[in-house]
Amino acid sequence: MKKPILFETGCNHCNVRMHSVFNVLEGDHLSEMSMHKACNIYKKGQYVFSENGIPNGLYCINSGKIKISTTGYDGKEQILRLAKSGDIVGYRALLSNERYASSAITLEDASICLIEKDFFFKSMESTPKLMFEVVRKMSRDLKEAEDHIVSLSQKNVRERMAEALLFLKATYGLEEDQQTIMVNLSREEIADYVGTSTESCIRLLSEFNHDKIIELQGKKIKILNLPQLIQTANIED
Repeated sequence: MKKPILFETGCNHCNVRMHSVFNVLEGDHLSEMSMHKACNIYKKGQYVFSENGIPNGLYCINSGKIKISTTGYDGKEQILRLAKSGDIVGYRALLSNERYASSAITLEDASICLIEKDFFFKSMESTPKLMFEVVRKMSRDLKEAEDHIVSLSQKNVRERMAEALLFLKATYGLEEDQQTIMVNLSREEIADYVGTSTESCIRLLSEFNHDKIIELQGKKIKILNLPQLIQTANIED
């Protein structure tokens, strides 16, 4: 039987705070933030927020993995970004006072806190260091989005597949064997990130497996030849 997710809801004792934009806060400010947030458990596949929804706070991921995606005119999902524990999501719409342009969906069971909108804004006004951390986060996410757009427009699908596997490794890390990527994505989800069909995704992963660049174990992907994967992605090491 799978154990339920348990997590500390007090910001003073949060085990991922130092890996988030809130690492600059301390003392009374953390205690106050604990009183201005709600923490919930989300099941795998559950929506954290939906496209066109109205933001009423900032989401901070305590544990779990999230995909940020949008639906194209053809109804096909396009994964824009992937998030992990310590990340904040939904901040762009919150700061611009717009509806969500994308949806956030859990890739596994997750614990997520929603910080009240007014308190978050007041915190940024009173703590310039926090505002700076949010700007840094926005800049990193923008750079990641720009790189993804360039990849989609200039690289062939084989290069994009290899690059996507390297991105998953960099984002979520490796398991204890230091080879297996620490995330389980369906073939359809990988295809949605790469920007190709599920059939092409399955074919390319099978080719990588045959060439002993990776090893497939169900949804698990083990990287066997990292230099070859980097070369296939057409990335300078």
